[in-house]
Amino acid sequence: MIAYFVLAPLAVLLILNIPRGRLGRNAPFPTAVALAALEAAAAILLPAELASAPSVLLRPIGFSFAADRLSLLLVLTIGIVSLASLGVGYGTTAKGEDLRRFANLVILAIAGMNGIVLATDLFTLYVFLEVVAVVSYILIVSKRDRDSLEGAFKYLVLSVVASLMMLSSIALFLLTAGDVSFQAVADSIAASGSLWQNLVACGLFAGGLCIKSGLVPFHGWLPDAYTAAPPGVSVLLAGIVTKSTGVYSLMRLSSSVFGYAFNIGPALTLIGLVTIVFGAFGAMGQKDIKRMLAYSSLCQVGYIFLGLGTGTALGFAAAASHLFNHAMFKTQLFVNASAIERQTGSRHLDELGALARDMPITGWTSVVAFLSAAAIPPLAGFWSKLLSIIALWQAGNVPVAVAAIFTGLLTMVYFLLFQRKIFFGKSVARERPVKEAPFCMVAPAVALAAITLGVGLLFPLTFDTIILPIAAIP
Repeated sequence: MIAYFVLAPLAVLLILNIPRGRLGRNAPFPTAVALAALEAAAAILLPAELASAPSVLLRPIGFSFAADRLSLLLVLTIGIVSLASLGVGYGTTAKGEDLRRFANLVILAIAGMNGIVLATDLFTLYVFLEVVAVVSYILIVSKRDRDSLEGAFKYLVLSVVASLMMLSSIALFLLTAGDVSFQAVADSIAASGSLWQNLVACGLFAGGLCIKSGLVPFHGWLPDAYTAAPPGVSVLLAGIVTKSTGVYSLMRLSSSVFGYAFNIGPALTLIGLVTIVFGAFGAMGQKDIKRMLAYSSLCQVGYIFLGLGTGTALGFAAAASHLFNHAMFKTQLFVNASAIERQTGSRHLDELGALARDMPITGWTSVVAFLSAAAIPPLAGFWSKLLSIIALWQAGNVPVAVAAIFTGLLTMVYFLLFQRKIFFGKSVARERPVKEAPFCMVAPAVALAAITLGVGLLFPLTFDTIILPIAAIP
């Protein structure tokens, strides 16, 4: 049953590209919207017994899939972010062939990301990581200008390096464990202890996923790719692609497969600490909205790894919670940045100001997302960051917890400054009057703001029904 999350998008993609004429041109976009909406609904409504039942495709190769609470949380996130990306793409992409191509690629990306979050062996995980990498490269370069080519080239080079590292890791695990299923690798590591082949294999796979995540010092591709990509693509990349390909995969492997056998917790904590500090200070020096949001993404991902590095159930739950919350408010901020660029023709701070008067919905939904990113209660981002800091404190990492609080204050400062500059600062002269973004861009912003606010206000309920069950996964 769970394999349909992968099979359905692939089947839809095949069927959509058979007809010619008007149907072949016009059907992909509404079909992609329906597919993303159905995926989000299925992730919420799917019975637990069906989700947990394993599925194997293409025997004897054996692409294997299964789901738990964490996987379904990511499937839900994929559906929501893909809907937002499609809305922005519709508002900013030329209709006709360009929109058809964009919708087809989003469908393929959905299939690839679903394969990643549902995979139960390293080979399946690797295959779908590569599917998403290829789709992402095509999407980034679709503008065909110098910046997009540069951003796509950096992404391609580092992605190839990550692929070689992960393939080498799979080969080593196959030699030591005789199998590459998550359970077999975990059993082999537990039985053989610190065998050097296992140590090297874990390091190679984790290093490849750090590149996919854009973590410092492997972040070189991320700001350029996010900034140069078309608006709808930026939403998809920042909202879920790097979260599923890198962050989720590291969470899954470090907890369920590697099992902290080599004491990787301190390394994850160090990477998270360096990333939040670098991301916060990097964001403060930017004048381009999308580039600032890219560095801010680095900072927020760092908080996920701070929780993960504690090696505790609470830290793991905090990481999963912030993964979802970050995807929601960062997707919303990229949706709003795309709306600003579309309506004003600029992303540069010095060319923007007092937009809340002309774009009130965009302005006030941005307030919600900025405050959530800055961990202001009772919004969702506050609770997940608080859980991370509590987990660090309980684990004895008090200096790191203090550094996380200080970086959170920096985040609040620069987000409030950007919000004031863009929406409530002095008005600037413009060549044309500015009005609110179209419905296809406003609707995702309002929906994402509602999710951020709702998850925060209902935190006691979500903590008992979602976060605690996820905490039991490791």
